[in-house]
Amino acid sequence: MASSPDELTINYSEGGVDVVKELDKEILSKGAWTTILYRYQDWDPRKQEYGKDKYSIRRYQKRNGEYQQKSKFNISSPDQAQQLITALSKWLQD
Repeated sequence: MASSPDELTINYSEGGVDVVKELDKEILSKGAWTTILYRYQDWDPRKQEYGKDKYSIRRYQKRNGEYQQKSKFNISSPDQAQQLITALSKWLQD
């Protein structure tokens, strides 16, 4: 388990294959509750290649010196990501 937000990752390997490959992350908040936005790709075994970029927002709680994932929201498509950007931009202008 990770003891700092910088150590948290969504990389996941199975059978020597990186099934989930983290491309980037933005730490949105730090502390007892940490929020991270990840950019990642999933391995497609049928095509033998990585799929399109995906995004996930994950919340972690620090307990006994280590972070545990408590919740996540996966952004399912570039269109959904753009809708989030549009809505947040509109709200921040108000």
